[in-house]
Amino acid sequence: MSAQDLPPDDPHRRPDRVDDATVEAVGKVSEAMEWVERARGHLYELHQLLGHADLLFGEAADMLDDAGHAAQADGLREAVVGRNVIEGRWTFQLVEDFDDGYWSDARDQERRIRDDLMAGRRHVFESEMKEDRRTKGRRHHESRP
Repeated sequence: MSAQDLPPDDPHRRPDRVDDATVEAVGKVSEAMEWVERARGHLYELHQLLGHADLLFGEAADMLDDAGHAAQADGLREAVVGRNVIEGRWTFQLVEDFDDGYWSDARDQERRIRDDLMAGRRHVFESEMKEDRRTKGRRHHESRP
């Protein structure tokens, strides 16, 4: 079964009259969006890692105070605890700006291109790759569930 042999209502079937170059280009847009999603995950990871580190620095400052090292505790609090990680911003603000700007625009463009050129169908390029690469008739190589 080739990709074009899939039932017409299959959500991964190439729409009629869509050429290979279009499928490949839209697939490239989707691939780029997957990399943006990965970057977004790392940004959230940065947000959580630095937030946790800030709490630990605060606990460490309290412990330094308790151990009789007030000057070091004060220095840590003044220089690090609660400070902006980038001028004027904590990491939650970086996440919000990213989500509201670049990420949202990229998602909107990917969806618009997919809607305009692929009838909204996702992963058509990958679906065709699966059909090409799988061993027909073999268990665990089925076309669809």
